[in-house]
Amino acid sequence: QVRLAESGGGLVQTGDSLRLACVVSGGTFNDYYVGWFRQAPGNERTFVAAISRSGGDSQLADPVKGRFTISRDNIKNTVVLQLNSLIPEDTAVYYCAAGFAYDMRRAGQYDYWGQGTQVTVSS
Repeated sequence: QVRLAESGGGLVQTGDSLRLACVVSGGTFNDYYVGWFRQAPGNERTFVAAISRSGGDSQLADPVKGRFTISRDNIKNTVVLQLNSLIPEDTAVYYCAAGFAYDMRRAGQYDYWGQGTQVTVSS
């Protein structure tokens, strides 16, 4: 069974940084595209970032471009989402997802999901 575990969330202030990690177990990590999505209370789950199997192709949502980066370590079976220059609008539960998606921005194309990690940014 493929499992994903997110970590690194927390309560921070505007302008701070967080490092979110997604560890994948129970499968062949190198086979998976990995995406990050976020969902604030009462809102829809939206795309944040994604990275290809090799790490050569990555995408970021417009609201986080220039502030967030995504990377992967296929030896450690880990994808890292680095959140910089955080603003209150970034407050949400952040979910890691893995799958064989051709369109990395679509949540429905991911097969496995973690439980999420809470990011809260105070003003």
